[in-house]
Amino acid sequence: MAHSHKALIWKVFGILSAITFVEVIFGIVKPDALYLTQFLGTSLLNILFLALTIVKAYYIVWYFMHLGEEKKGLIWSVLAPLLILIPYLAALLLIEGGYSNNSMLFPYMGW
Repeated sequence: MAHSHKALIWKVFGILSAITFVEVIFGIVKPDALYLTQFLGTSLLNILFLALTIVKAYYIVWYFMHLGEEKKGLIWSVLAPLLILIPYLAALLLIEGGYSNNSMLFPYMGW
């Protein structure tokens, strides 16, 4: 049993490393097809980063924080708020983040 857990930990480590490697490569290269294409108020590259981050969070919580070994009631009490809050917060960031470009104070912003 311990050997299978070691193999699982290394497998999850490999998956997380591969996802991180893909994120870093996309962050360095910034392909124009993803970076310049707008969707839902942001670039497809930002949406890709958001999706990959959620996948990494799943693997960390499910395997390293042992959520997969809990009872279904606890799993749903953790996942249900996240399934509601993460899309809501992501939508707020994407929608409200675009308003600074349209404000009267935009010429005075230092970034």
